[in-house]
Amino acid sequence: MDARLLSDKSINRVNRIFRITGVGLFYTLMVALGVISLVLDWQTGRLTNLDGSLFLPFVGSTVITIILGYWVIPQLQSLKAGQVIREDGPQSHLQKAGTPTMGGIFVLPVAVILGLVLTGFNAQVLAVSFLILFYGFIGWLDDWQILRRQSNQGISPQQKLLLQLAGAVLFCFWMVLTQTGEIRNINLPGGWVIPLGALFWVLAGFVMIAESNATNLTDGLDGLAAGTGAIALLGLAASIAPTHPHLMVLSACLSGSYLGFLAHNHHPARVFMGDTGSLALGGGLAAIALLTNTLWVLALVGILFIVENLSVVAQVGYYKLTKGADGKGKRLLKMAPIHHHLELSGWTEIQVVSLFYLITTIMMGVCIVIVG
Repeated sequence: MDARLLSDKSINRVNRIFRITGVGLFYTLMVALGVISLVLDWQTGRLTNLDGSLFLPFVGSTVITIILGYWVIPQLQSLKAGQVIREDGPQSHLQKAGTPTMGGIFVLPVAVILGLVLTGFNAQVLAVSFLILFYGFIGWLDDWQILRRQSNQGISPQQKLLLQLAGAVLFCFWMVLTQTGEIRNINLPGGWVIPLGALFWVLAGFVMIAESNATNLTDGLDGLAAGTGAIALLGLAASIAPTHPHLMVLSACLSGSYLGFLAHNHHPARVFMGDTGSLALGGGLAAIALLTNTLWVLALVGILFIVENLSVVAQVGYYKLTKGADGKGKRLLKMAPIHHHLELSGWTEIQVVSLFYLITTIMMGVCIVIVG
């Protein structure tokens, strides 16, 4: 039998098994994360402790963001803040042109304000909130330039990198002034410790920039970055709850806000988060992981962000390595990042998003089990 026919039959079989709508996927994720946070609070006896609960900040920020979205999205539509779709992307995405973007402008304030209020404006929460808003501002600049020019060219990659680096340096400088020397070590499960000394700050800057760019790359399908981000943030919150309750609350608020955004961003999306939301998502994850010395948790719950980033690096590297005399090279993937490769291989958007949610949820469970 022809290999192409076998492939098509396999894809059709997957289509039948994973027949789920975007709204159905959203409700499934909302219930799953709500139950997980509720059970974890019940097991630890912190359910009624407003400033130490996982469930209450998570649910509060989810509800507020959902409600706020019904007011903000029409405002974005009236401002004609419609997404400009890149022409070299999947052709099926061209129909999304004009969908409001910059949705991060109502995701971030909810999480930051609620997190600050619930933690009594804790110093660590203030510092992480600053980085989140700064990275969100970088994303907003990029989104605004794209909308103003009506092209896919926002601020230059060099400008974006310099601004990201500036935010990372400021955050690291604050850590140098306020945190203990132990933060220069990398803690691993089982009591393993990797002492880095001054190299820690190089790693810290790299993680913040790389993570924010990775979540930005992941924001390419309806609900993909928002859903995986909500899962990763809740997994990080649960993992740091015993040692860093204030940052746990902020992480839970961020998780709830991105989940609330998903109510409007699931397939077919009514709004996109834009760089405003995606750069801040990665920056927040990295800052919390660095401050709590849980980079190993970030690596697990954010495994798909890493894969997305590496798929682009591999695609570009392979193209350059195989470049011939005609100046053209070969492609490792049909299109990068890898979620587009899966799309062009016959997967629907919802199937790709469902797979990414499942993998991220499994990684979240692994982290919770390891932390105990």
